[in-house]
Amino acid sequence: MTGRRHGPGLPDVVTTNDNNGAEQQQHGHYLSLPSSPTSFRRQPATMSRRPSNPEPPDERSPLLAGPRTSRMRIHSAQGSPGVPNLSRNQSYADSIKSLRHHHRAESWGTRLRHALSDRQQESSMADSKGSLLYPDDRVWYDQFTSTDWVHDSIADAYRVKALRSRKDFWGRVHVLFDGAQGWLLSALVGFIVAVLAYVVNVSEATVFDFKDGYCARGWLISEKKCCPHGLCTDWRDWGEVLQGFPFGERWTEYVVYIVAVITLASLSCLLSLTTKTVVPSAYRLTTLDENLAAEAAAPPPENEAEGTEVSPRRTRETEPAPPMIYYSAAGSGVAEVRVILSGFVLHGFLGVKTLIIKTIGLILSVASGLSLGKEGPYVHIATCVGNIACRLFSKYDRNDAKRREVLSAAAAAGVAVAFGAPLGGVLFGLEEVAYFFPAKTLFRTFFCCITAALTLKFLNPYGTHKIVMFQVRYVVDWEYFEIISFVMVGVLGGAAGALFIKASRHWARTFRRIPVIKAYPLLEVMLVALVTGLIGYWNVFTKLPVAKLLYNLAAPCDDRDNNLEDLGLCPEEIDDIPPILLNLFAAFLIKGLLTIVTFGIKVPAGIYVPSMVVGGLMGRLIGHVVQWVVMATPDWGVWGTCGKMPNATCIQPGVYGLIAAGSTMCGVTRLSVTLAVILFELTGSLDYVLPFSLAILVAKWTADAIEPLSIYDLLTEMNSYPYLNNKHKPIFTSNLADIVPRVRKERIIDISTSPVVPAASLRAKLELLHRAGELDGGLPIVRDGILVGLIPAPDLEYALDNLRDEGSSLCLMAPVMTIEDDSDDGGRDPTDFTPYIDPAPVALDIKSPMDLVYECFAKLGLRYICVLKDGRYAGMTHKKTFVKYMREVEAKYGHT
Repeated sequence: MTGRRHGPGLPDVVTTNDNNGAEQQQHGHYLSLPSSPTSFRRQPATMSRRPSNPEPPDERSPLLAGPRTSRMRIHSAQGSPGVPNLSRNQSYADSIKSLRHHHRAESWGTRLRHALSDRQQESSMADSKGSLLYPDDRVWYDQFTSTDWVHDSIADAYRVKALRSRKDFWGRVHVLFDGAQGWLLSALVGFIVAVLAYVVNVSEATVFDFKDGYCARGWLISEKKCCPHGLCTDWRDWGEVLQGFPFGERWTEYVVYIVAVITLASLSCLLSLTTKTVVPSAYRLTTLDENLAAEAAAPPPENEAEGTEVSPRRTRETEPAPPMIYYSAAGSGVAEVRVILSGFVLHGFLGVKTLIIKTIGLILSVASGLSLGKEGPYVHIATCVGNIACRLFSKYDRNDAKRREVLSAAAAAGVAVAFGAPLGGVLFGLEEVAYFFPAKTLFRTFFCCITAALTLKFLNPYGTHKIVMFQVRYVVDWEYFEIISFVMVGVLGGAAGALFIKASRHWARTFRRIPVIKAYPLLEVMLVALVTGLIGYWNVFTKLPVAKLLYNLAAPCDDRDNNLEDLGLCPEEIDDIPPILLNLFAAFLIKGLLTIVTFGIKVPAGIYVPSMVVGGLMGRLIGHVVQWVVMATPDWGVWGTCGKMPNATCIQPGVYGLIAAGSTMCGVTRLSVTLAVILFELTGSLDYVLPFSLAILVAKWTADAIEPLSIYDLLTEMNSYPYLNNKHKPIFTSNLADIVPRVRKERIIDISTSPVVPAASLRAKLELLHRAGELDGGLPIVRDGILVGLIPAPDLEYALDNLRDEGSSLCLMAPVMTIEDDSDDGGRDPTDFTPYIDPAPVALDIKSPMDLVYECFAKLGLRYICVLKDGRYAGMTHKKTFVKYMREVEAKYGHT
């Protein structure tokens, strides 16, 4: 649905539903705004005792009860000074009554159109929690909120129970179809991801060669396909085409190359900038400054932090703060995918627009020749596909926890098609991105990766009938004395990866903090592209595509291999080695520098293969040094018969290159078992599994000793994403009392004197939660100091918005047996808030050890924990508060 919004000082903007919870503007960026409890309140629905069918559908209408669209937009009734008038997209749950008959009002065509359309659903994953008593009532997930895993699980249990209540033939058929939906989605996601990978691989290879020339037989033919056997007359260089005008043939080619690099990189950046998401300063939290690498947020006013009645409208006018900005299509997206799968909501990362722009932008950025890869973005693209495909089945579309099963499988499929390693993809999902990975998810992930690999095999993107990015075969086994060399390579690779992380942090905190660079991301991209073109053109190693360069560094010398470039890496005598070492060292310095300055620019870019290339150059360098030593001292007994073999062929520098590549990538990403399996699948050699594993093991130890954070941990920390790391547990020496704020009457609902509470008072308490950034928080219900329940903030706002007259309404906050429903039609009283109350919130004693608190948040996925002292209510701690505390502990003591 579309609507026109107005705001003081702002032009009229046509807004459309975005599938990720932000609103897509005609100006070319997303605007993600918080929902102020007063300024963004929906128009109160007319609550009738007897619902009338002709009334338009609203928040209370069940999704499966009528022939209408699955989602509609409920617009605000009031505006807010200085902020566009936005509304929250309302979602719906399955009606148990409807599920009993298990019919779908929507056709598959309608569901497919909804799946492919941008709407306010994407990063919020689903509107997964509903009232268990009234499952037609749904709540939403806002920007930077955490999903409720426990309630999602309970809601799915009610759905399955209703589904299995039918015992007839068609009931059993529906149960079978419901169980098959996960497999259908896995197969569909694997197929689509492989097709997209094929399109990217073929397209970027062709566009990459446009920087040097074109094929006279067809513009869409790459140089490799145009001249499969080397030099030919069909390939036309730009110097030849322009006849040397105006700088001579060689210099003209150089200028055209630089212009092409800058143009392709700029186009990719401009596309990425269209996914700009603006988060206003109202989202700055007192519990966690999610500043997304923007300027540090100013501390909140003391009176606001203490919970006094300060109008958010007045605060916004008197203390304006710059908005926070991020670009969903830029970077690799792996860090954001990891945060989303952990249960936090990041709007704008998994939608149709992001998928399309990232795919096209990735082709341009890789083809530009910048020191970046496409393997990381494959994970993000695949997760987008999984998120969009989930909309085809309501089972996954409306349950956040269920949807993450598909998203975990999709992320693994991205790695499977990136490296041609389905087993490595499964392990990547388990080791890196997945937060919860039960056995059922593991098997479906394996099925999804195999489907993607088979599809890629039939599509044959590389023209070799292989699915791997490159395939090397080592026919000569390694020698025992090389174990020392492999360990040394692992140490250097891990150190290089850790130093890369430190250098990237320093670069981001110095150069990218320059105001003009921060204000104009395109300028940084153009500068990096200019430097890449200027210094990368003349070195034969740095000019090659990163994947092709990595293959040449890892492959053994074989005259029969037509895929090898003439890079002079195969010495025939000892005097040929020093020039090779000089060229490799120069390329190592250039590529390392370019990778540092390129990582983090606003284009779709991965770090996997660039880090492997830097390590491969270093490893090949070490391999040739070992080769020179053996050839210089052939009679030394340690070498055995190796020194007497012609050209020291027992020493394969390509093996050192691949081992160092894996070790450096391990130092950057801290992947271990996944990398060993990926290297095995790339080589297909069982003989070298032990050297690969040994080097990666040593590399991880070395990198952890130098820099405890992986590159994804660094991105999460610098962007202040609310990510609770379940793989690195801090050393806790405290208890729950250290993070529990004092109890304030504005933060609780006291029903000691009466179970009826004025709606205006509840709205004021809800405003306080929103100002504190706890959109997904809750208000505990206390009677005589005893915790008797809790109402989540989203449920409370939804219930308040359905009141006819909020100013004079009294809301029932506890069951009262003497009150009877006096309605004639059995309709629900809108002032009865008891269906939204959780009667058994998770509560811990204030003396509970922090390790127990960590386990509750990390393993159960709780949003908040109530705190008791001697059986009486003593406060409540939010998940974001715990995340902030955990980061402080890690900074002080480290982690285990």
